[in-house]
Amino acid sequence: MGRGKPILRQQEMQQVKSMRIAREYLGSASAELPAWIGWIPLGVSVVGATLTREAVEPWLFMWLMAFALWAGCKWLVLWREVDRGGYADFRKILAFLFLWPGMNARTFLRETGKAAPVKDWLAPLAKLFFGILLICLVAPHVSNDLLKGWTVMVALILVLHFGLFHLLAFAWQTRGINAEPLMRKPATATSLADFWGRRWNTAFHQLVYELIFKPAARLVGSRWALMTTFLLSGLTHELVISVPARGGYGLPTAYFVVQGAGVLFESSPLGKKLNLRRGFCGWLFTALVTAAPVVILFPPPFIRNVILPMFQTLNH
Repeated sequence: MGRGKPILRQQEMQQVKSMRIAREYLGSASAELPAWIGWIPLGVSVVGATLTREAVEPWLFMWLMAFALWAGCKWLVLWREVDRGGYADFRKILAFLFLWPGMNARTFLRETGKAAPVKDWLAPLAKLFFGILLICLVAPHVSNDLLKGWTVMVALILVLHFGLFHLLAFAWQTRGINAEPLMRKPATATSLADFWGRRWNTAFHQLVYELIFKPAARLVGSRWALMTTFLLSGLTHELVISVPARGGYGLPTAYFVVQGAGVLFESSPLGKKLNLRRGFCGWLFTALVTAAPVVILFPPPFIRNVILPMFQTLNH
């Protein structure tokens, strides 16, 4: 017991030191500069990625643009969190920036997490390996180009979002950090609001809710703010889908406009009468609205010009 106290004291001193570093390098800067400064890295990174469009393959440009958006948004949410006051461990800040795909800075930096049971690791592990099998053993033998492209995309989503990112969340939780999984059983959603708001890619939801929906709601009300959020979500997806593919412009935006309209409809008097926000009817409505028009979210030009060349390059 006597030897444990110095160790604990040393850990506390290290944490205080790292918090002081965070305050010096981030806190003082955010307090002295206007809030819009936090948007500059996002704009610069997107412009920088755009300049590479003619110099690299379309599939590589897609990843560069996706990374530019992700990195710029990561810095933006961190800037806003530090600007609210209080400072996290500087090591946590570095981990949030470089070792975690999520966008909820507050929960990652300030809240403690509880380690997930061992059995909970099995599902993401299974999805990870199933995705790998699809890429390595199934996709090479699919003859139809569009079907092959969809097989590769499904495999990538399983490997990354449902596999690696989920396992990474559990790994951070074992370290006492509240890293929330990005995918939270979206197939069980019983409403579109539940699907987009709490289950599918929660990193993106948290981002657009804080940066788009809340400010827009104060100006035009929640209904128009909702449609604005889905519209801008569609335009963002154009940057990583239509622009690299050089085709299918407007289709990803149309997909998200349909999703926004669906959310409004399910909460309308008729939607409530039809039980579109709960139970089997809600689940079926959600599945149809999200899955049926997904072909316009990832149109054929994206499959042929981006996904298939990427697969062929990596496969060789």
